[in-house]
Amino acid sequence: QVQLVESGGGLVEAGGSLRLSCAASGSIFSIGNMGWYRQAPGKQRELVADITSGGRSNYADSVKGRFTISRESARNTVFLQMNSLKPEDTAVYYCKVRRESTMADFWGRGTQVTVSS
Repeated sequence: QVQLVESGGGLVEAGGSLRLSCAASGSIFSIGNMGWYRQAPGKQRELVADITSGGRSNYADSVKGRFTISRESARNTVFLQMNSLKPEDTAVYYCKVRRESTMADFWGRGTQVTVSS
């Protein structure tokens, strides 16, 4: 099993910034893609950004140019730098990692991000 612990969420005014972190521990062999998803009240969970083990990143159109995903593979940690936050970014943000050898996905418990207008 892989345990994921997210941190860095909170309350921020529109236009502000937050940096989310997600640290993986446990059976962390063969970790491939790492990513961030979010779920707002009454909406489906959606991809925000993900990054391959080789460092190639992918973003939702709604966050391009504002959010940056990065990872420190040596520490099995993934980050999400969120700038120019908008009220519509308010959601619970979840970290997900995939074990390449089995294609199993592991999820964190989520961290709340609230952006006030």
